[in-house]
Amino acid sequence: MRHARRRIVRRVARLAAVGGLLLGATMVTRAVAGEPPGPSAAPRTLAQSASGTGAALVARLGGARTAGHWVDPDGRPVVAVTDESAADAVRRAGATAKTVRHSMSELRSAASALRAAPQVPGTAWALDYRANEVVVRGDRTVSGSDWSRLTGVAESIGGFVRTERTGGTFTTRLNGAEPILSTAGRCSAGFNVTDGTRNFVLTAGHCGPTGSVWFGDGAGDRQIGTTVAGSFPGDDFSLVAYADSEAGDGADVVAVGDGKGVRITGTGEPAVGQRVFRSGSTSGLRGGRVTALDATVNYPEGRVTGLIETDVCAEPGDSGGPLFSEGLALGVTSGGSGDCARGGTTFFQPLPEAMESLGVRLIVSGREGAAAGTSAPGGAVAGGPVPGAPVPGAGGTPLLARLTDRRHLGPGLLVVAGSLVALVATRRIRTEQDRKAYRRRYSAMWG
Repeated sequence: MRHARRRIVRRVARLAAVGGLLLGATMVTRAVAGEPPGPSAAPRTLAQSASGTGAALVARLGGARTAGHWVDPDGRPVVAVTDESAADAVRRAGATAKTVRHSMSELRSAASALRAAPQVPGTAWALDYRANEVVVRGDRTVSGSDWSRLTGVAESIGGFVRTERTGGTFTTRLNGAEPILSTAGRCSAGFNVTDGTRNFVLTAGHCGPTGSVWFGDGAGDRQIGTTVAGSFPGDDFSLVAYADSEAGDGADVVAVGDGKGVRITGTGEPAVGQRVFRSGSTSGLRGGRVTALDATVNYPEGRVTGLIETDVCAEPGDSGGPLFSEGLALGVTSGGSGDCARGGTTFFQPLPEAMESLGVRLIVSGREGAAAGTSAPGGAVAGGPVPGAPVPGAGGTPLLARLTDRRHLGPGLLVVAGSLVALVATRRIRTEQDRKAYRRRYSAMWG
């Protein structure tokens, strides 16, 4: 009976080891076949394809028959149209059509009239596609007489120009995702870019004039680089050349706090209603939605046009930080009003426009760069931390955590290794038992 039980135990152990080998092999195969996960700490949305559909329809139908596009809460594309023929074309393309009174041409004409009026610091306006209006806002610094003059201009344009007062103050915001410091103040690294020869940090233009020297710590022991180009006001972007011409490790990752990061896979154009994320050193990773495009803000330093308007909160210390969605780089933080306790409005300088003006492109993992407006499936386009920011997959995650992460090969390899050890162990145990049994029998025969 004892020998029978031993045989049963050995057989069960061998079957368990063989089963473990098959399970581990299946886990490894699935991990290899699946999409390799990049460092990511932010949720991903599915709005980019819907945005592309809406943009293509607007471009095909023209500004006289459409009035913008956006993404609804379910992620479907919606296009504002001015006639039934355009609405039919939108529906045939699989998008939702919303008939409105005023075309994109009218909305842009109204914005041009506002830009031609005397400039009033503390005011801003943007095209609200969903409401089919131009919304004009004035912060608490705008005097009663200035606001009265601006509302008079708005009323003369038409009823589709809406005015409202807002809390807080429209200001530029210093600092950001990974801090860089100079005598002008503390600002933020946005995205790493290259001109094919040297590497740069693309950040906000109001951070400092050309010639500003930037450091990675308050003691000034680690020099990052020098501002070599930029535009502010008018636009809000600048280029900081690395002191050693190289961005270093982590150039394709945006830091989001707590040693984590998000790998960027391309550049993109935002859509109204799209879910977006912003990273900053003061308020960390924050999410929200794009509320309007082609926004104009009259900062105390001057007017900036063509901005992305969002309801993502920001605070002093978040300027220049990266705006991204679905792994696509969208812009850098310009300014806004409010804070993350009460909420507010934050504006961003679009990234493709800035890169085209500066003659640079995002740094891509594994190759030099990608053109603005493109994506690189399977590759990783540069994000924006200062070199040395720890991110998962780049030295910031312990080996054990990576081995036990079910998204990686580690679990499958551990199961395979354990099964092999068990199989070898059972075989050795059986061999040793057989050897002892033979010795006992041999000794009995000669005794």
